[in-house]
Formats: sequence, structure tokens, C-alpha cells
Amino acid sequence: MPVPASVRARCRALLPPGQDIRYVLPALSVGPPGTAAFLVVVSDQAIHVLSTAFFDRNVPTAIHSTHARRTRIGPVEFAAGAAIELGGTVFEIDEEYAAVVHAADAEVFAPETLPPDPLPDL
Repeated sequence: MPVPASVRARCRALLPPGQDIRYVLPALSVGPPGTAAFLVVVSDQAIHVLSTAFFDRNVPTAIHSTHARRTRIGPVEFAAGAAIELGGTVFEIDEEYAAVVHAADAEVFAPETLPPDPLPDL
């Protein structure tokens, strides 16, 4: 399920100027000190992990961490649900977002495997 346009707009407002959002996926951190909601935003230049409001996971509040765009997000582990590790933190994601992780990684590490964009002007 795609993230709503309003959430993407809120994410865009937190990113450095000139960065175009490629992918957004909601994630929950796993492990100590507890569970927290984040939005993983993949732009054309970097991967940003955005913290969200305590009672509203659709409201990003700050950039929690930033990673180089050449950072691999996957693989997606399916041991107990879907999970990724990014910057030493394990995040749970909905299984439907596994395809987003694979596409984001393929865009950098295997661009020849991606189909052409059917709607390039959106």
C-alpha cells in the first residue's frame, strides 16, 4: 500500500533542498530500549530515517539518521515477520513493503533489472 501523498509532502519538508523522494516505507524499530515508529525515506541522494510523532505515525518530526544512497537496505528477513537492518537498527516492516526495499536496492545495485517507469511524469 503506497504511503499517502500528504505523508510524502510532510517527509519532503524535512529533507534537505533538492532531494527527490523515490520511496517511503513505514517501519518500527525492534529491540531495546523499545518500539518506536519511523518512516524510511529513500531519496535520489540519500536514505533518511525520520522519527514520527508519538501518537501519529504519519507525521514525521525530525531526521533520525541519514545514510549514503549506496547503502543496501535489504535483504528483507522473514523469520518473524518482515525486517530490515539499517545503520545497526533492526526495523519491522509490513511484508507488502518488501518489494519497495528490493526496488530501492535494485535502483542502485542492479538498475538493469528494473522495468521502465510506466508513468515517468508522476
